[in-house]
Amino acid sequence: MAKYLVIVESPAKVKTIKKFLGANYEVMASNGHVRDLPKSQMGIDVEHDYEPKYITIRGKGDILAKLRKEVKKADKIYLATDPDREGEAISWHLREALRLEGKKVYRITFNEITKNAVRESLKHPREINMSLVDAQQARRMLDRMVGYRISPLLWAKVKRGLSAGRVQSVALRIICDREEEINAFIPEEYWSLETVLKVAGEKKPLAAQYYGTEEGKRTISSREEMDAVLKELEGAEYHIAEVKKGERTKKPPLPFTTSTLQQEASKALNFSTQKTMRLAQQLYEGIDIKGSGTVGIITYLRTDSTRISEEAENMAREYIGKTYGEEFAAGGGEQKKNSQKIQDAHEAIRPTDIARTPMELKESLSRDQFRLYQLIWKRFTASRMTPAKYETTSVKIDAGRHRFSVAASRMLFEGFMSVYTEADEEKEKSNTLAGSLSRESVLTLEEFLPKQHFTQPPAHYTEASLVRALEELGIGRPSTYAPTITTILARRYIAKENKNLYVTELGEVVNHMMREAFPSIVDVNFTANLEALLDKVEEGSVNWKTVVSNFYPDLDEAVKIAEKELAEVEIADEVTDEICEVCGRNMVIKYGPHGRFLACPGFPECRNTKPYFEKIGVACPKCGKDIVLKKTKKGRRYYGCIDNPECDFMVWQKPVDKRCEKCGSILVEKGNKLVCSDEKCGYVINKP
Repeated sequence: MAKYLVIVESPAKVKTIKKFLGANYEVMASNGHVRDLPKSQMGIDVEHDYEPKYITIRGKGDILAKLRKEVKKADKIYLATDPDREGEAISWHLREALRLEGKKVYRITFNEITKNAVRESLKHPREINMSLVDAQQARRMLDRMVGYRISPLLWAKVKRGLSAGRVQSVALRIICDREEEINAFIPEEYWSLETVLKVAGEKKPLAAQYYGTEEGKRTISSREEMDAVLKELEGAEYHIAEVKKGERTKKPPLPFTTSTLQQEASKALNFSTQKTMRLAQQLYEGIDIKGSGTVGIITYLRTDSTRISEEAENMAREYIGKTYGEEFAAGGGEQKKNSQKIQDAHEAIRPTDIARTPMELKESLSRDQFRLYQLIWKRFTASRMTPAKYETTSVKIDAGRHRFSVAASRMLFEGFMSVYTEADEEKEKSNTLAGSLSRESVLTLEEFLPKQHFTQPPAHYTEASLVRALEELGIGRPSTYAPTITTILARRYIAKENKNLYVTELGEVVNHMMREAFPSIVDVNFTANLEALLDKVEEGSVNWKTVVSNFYPDLDEAVKIAEKELAEVEIADEVTDEICEVCGRNMVIKYGPHGRFLACPGFPECRNTKPYFEKIGVACPKCGKDIVLKKTKKGRRYYGCIDNPECDFMVWQKPVDKRCEKCGSILVEKGNKLVCSDEKCGYVINKP
């Protein structure tokens, strides 16, 4: 009997795929990559045309031995690794490691692990696509060059097990730039004015917002301006100048790509990018469903395409028509216009079968798997539905020369919103106005509600907004977002608190050094151009060795210059006036993985250490003791009283020895200004 061997990446897929194929198919897993560049050296022969040196990954010898045994028995070998660059490279490495020359070797790919998709892929085997492999090799080598040439430098300079990476260093820079923007932001005051009016014959009062004058919109910037407007409105008559009715539609969202799934799962489910990818991988590889056995319930999870196959499109239209009604089923869905190359023939992330509803699968899934599947199912279903329709009403109300406005909307047809609303725009409340409102309506003033506001700084990055920024800037690819964020968190360059990402002291030091010594590596445009070049390698229009050989000499030169210049920077242990209570010596400042600490210079005889707090020469406004620079558990910097927990004074910005002239609070530095630490005060002066 003929025997065919199918090699996949993960053991989880083996069970699922084995079930779809006959007894004459053997399915085995490679457990990811089997060969890689060695850990002990860069592994790239710079002298001989940048040849990579691949070795078997430690621990993979046994797997390869088992695979070789099966290869000998097999008439045909199908390499069924993931349908992307990484998967293509794994197939190529398998072919090389298993020495399959002269054997009947085929590459097959499927976008979903379902019976039809797997069987269909066997009917269309192909050769390994070397352009995809070369793009992956080039990326791996560029990353290796940056990591292995720059990391030892950081180690020598900052005395810690630091690392630099081609994409992680740019991601860190983006977060640092945002932090600088926030720190330099000066809030500006503005006011809003709501007017509550009684409409004759109506029970419900009408709330109108101040718009400006007949000439146009106006911003009220201070209490004085607000008082002047209120004075002018004294005794004014209110009348409706215009009532405008209209209709607007709200389009359904596009189905998920890797990036939008990570963003939405972060906002709606509070999942980290890493957790989202882990759960999505489980849903893709196969879930044991009661009555159906193991089956993949979503399509491939690493994609930047919003395309949907014709078959899925037709299934969705039929399901929506039956379940919700024909008026809810849309025609062919829109697709995102993407300037960058869409990863080969991928589809968007969708359920493999729309008829498999989340509630049907609830018992077969863990709580988090269920929540993620429900999100993907709802988003895909909504993307195939008709737009929502609203009736809009806008009213302009004049009082003297001043103008107020009221906007209201009422849902006429729910469309896709009957299934799904995005996390940051929960269903719009229908705020209907009295149907009888017209230019003849009589209005009388009930009350004014003036309110003071301050402009807000740009928001700190969250994992979701960082993924969006990386995608928009063209940095990294769907498969790299989660590992990049995970790495900079693990290295303690950034800290995560309540979803927000903050730069740690360590992150600031590394970012500063990278910007100084390797400006092109952390340059956003340079990194995006490199991604575009890798895409050209994938298309087959650029040779991968050209990309590598153009990149390395510049990096090599920058490293050599940095070695010379950074070698001159001696980080001597700084002696403090803090006396070691064990042996009486003056303690010194040392660096550890969590930042600076005080240590006795008499080590190893005296092993006394204690936390180091940097005094800033400003007295605590509450108790008069020193204010010191401190760090939260996760490494975010702040300024607090040295006598904590007895005294609870703390601020995020650096305080100065000067008080606010308006309210007496302590002033803090923000860019080139000094700002009152009490945000409600709004006092600002230039730094002397």
